[in-house]
Amino acid sequence: MELKVYADRMSQPSRAILIFCKANGLEFEEVPIQLAKKQHHSPEFAEINPMKQVPAIVHGDFKLFESHAILIYLASAFPGVADHWYPADARKRAKIHSVLDWHHSNLRRGSVGYIFNNTIALAFGLPLNPKAEAEGEKLLLASLSTIESLWLEDGPFLLGNSKPSIADLSLVCEITQLEFADEKDRERILSPHKKVLKWMEDTKKASAPYFEEIHSSMPPGIAQLKALKAQVISQLSASKH
Repeated sequence: MELKVYADRMSQPSRAILIFCKANGLEFEEVPIQLAKKQHHSPEFAEINPMKQVPAIVHGDFKLFESHAILIYLASAFPGVADHWYPADARKRAKIHSVLDWHHSNLRRGSVGYIFNNTIALAFGLPLNPKAEAEGEKLLLASLSTIESLWLEDGPFLLGNSKPSIADLSLVCEITQLEFADEKDRERILSPHKKVLKWMEDTKKASAPYFEEIHSSMPPGIAQLKALKAQVISQLSASKH
């Protein structure tokens, strides 16, 4: 059965799926879905994912969306995936699920709220929203503090593990989306969280060279959005004079 991964490398959950597949030697076809071109709204893609979001997969006659569910499926359905990604032990799995559930309602909500309203909204022709950006940043900062104090225990990875799980990959890809923010803002947000920064580096190294390979697609899109943001700010400044 051929595995197809529908993804946009500008999407943090898409990157997590692609890195996982490559790190575990899974054979798959990457099907690019460009969000900025609204390809996720096409009738063809709606057949794959009626929610019209990336990532999504098709494995034979099986279709699945939602990145956490996809990671769990891939780790369970394909032989040869190392146990540390999604352990066979039920209690260890439950702990990973607790992190993934927390991620969606905390770190992801804060990260998306901040980055989208800081920069990415412009790619969709929408105005920036400073109030929503500030609310997102507040939740993002609280989430980083929670990772630092709760989820990073004695080991180098989440839950005190000595090797990364699907939760590490998912959360680190989320935080890496801060590359879209200005460097000074990224530094201000991340620099107080030394354990988080070390964990991010450890996760990148553990999934090398695939983490950097997949993320290497980001800089052109980031540069384009930052140029667009500078143009918008310039126009707003001119209109006030």
